[in-house]
Parts: sequence; C-alpha cells; structure tokens
Amino acid sequence: MTDRRTELAENLARVEERISAACAAADRKREEVTLIVVTKTYPASDVRLLAELGVHHVAENRDQDAAPKAGECADLPLIWHFVGQLQTNKVRSVASYADMVQSVDRKRLVDALSRAAVGAGRELGCLIQVALDAESGQQGERGGVAPDGVEALCDAVVEAQGLRLDGLMTVAPLAGPYAGQPRAAFDRLMEISSSLRAAHPAANMVSAGMSSDLEDAVAAGATHVRVGTAVLGVRPRLR
Repeated sequence: MTDRRTELAENLARVEERISAACAAADRKREEVTLIVVTKTYPASDVRLLAELGVHHVAENRDQDAAPKAGECADLPLIWHFVGQLQTNKVRSVASYADMVQSVDRKRLVDALSRAAVGAGRELGCLIQVALDAESGQQGERGGVAPDGVEALCDAVVEAQGLRLDGLMTVAPLAGPYAGQPRAAFDRLMEISSSLRAAHPAANMVSAGMSSDLEDAVAAGATHVRVGTAVLGVRPRLR
C-alpha cells in the first residue's frame, strides 16, 4: 500500500505540473482549473489514497462499479461525478451517490434524473454532454447531443425539479470535422458555453480534456479536466 501511495503521489505531482504549466501558458490562474480523477476499474483503496493525497473530485463511468465503491468511501469528503453514458434504468442508483452527472444528453434522461433526485431528496448537478461529431438531431459515437440540441436540453434541466444546470462537457471526438483536433474541439465547446452563459450565467462549468489532451483543454478555457491514466496508470482490461 505504501508503494501504491507513493506511485499515486508521484503521478499526481506530474499531472499537477502539467496543469500548472498549461495555466501559465494560457495566462490563467491555477485555481481556475479543477482536477477530476477518473477512478474507473480501480478499487476503493485507491480512492482512499487519493483522498489522503488531497484529491476532492473523483469520477466513474459505470454504475455497477461506482455504486459499491461510493458506498465504501461514503465517509470521505469527496465529490462524485458520473461521466459515462447513462441508461435510464441505472438513474435511481446513480442519483443516490453522484453529486454531478456530466453525461446528460437527452430529454428522457433529464426526466428520469429529475424523478430520481426528487425521490432521493437530493439536488443533482448536470452537465450537458456535447457531441461535436454529431449531425443535427443525432447523438455522438461516445454519447452526447449535437450542438444544435444543447439549448433545448439546457432548458429542460432548468425546468426540472431536483436538477441544477452547471454547464457543459465534451470528449474530443474520434470522427467528424474535429477528429484529431482537440484544441479546435474545445474552442468550439467554449463558444457554445459562452452562448449558454448568456442565458444561464451560473452554468459556467466546462469539463473537457483528459490525460492525453488536458493542455489543449486548459488553453481553450476548460474549468475542469478529467484525468485517469496519467494518475492511476494503465487500466486493467475489463472482463
């Protein structure tokens, strides 16, 4: 365990250096960017070590992994983000532990999240996942709503009980006009965010960038970066 703690501490330090350097290059303050550590496939023991090392935000993308892990770590002062594609039959479970759902991409999911949040007596933060590889009216390969569907979905979240509209999320697309161009993709996300904030000033969170492209996200103006591999190592293959 001591070796694992040391490994995580060294990895976190390297990621911190990268974020700090990216902020300096973009003339941004370091505190403008929040690190979310994506702990999927890793055990609750790693989450505990990360909390000891000062991590406050963790993310999961599969409810069957996240629910028991969040339960084991319920005593820790952590903010839990759900970042994966979410089926409506998993919503009640996710609403019981997640503080924020970053993958809201359809009205049916908004309605289900609202019912679950109200039933659990909780308020869930919501990010609209924007698919920059999707044509009008379609969803992206990795989830998300096409840019022209963002406004209507934001309005649905604002009108829903138990939900709070916090901003936008994207994953750098593997196809379409932004494939292989994460900086251009993140710049486009920031344009959409600017339009959103004109109508909803409090929805100022922009979650973008992962281990391979966090610098591009920081340069574009992201407020949160989601880093897994660079902190925890190469994940074991899911069976």
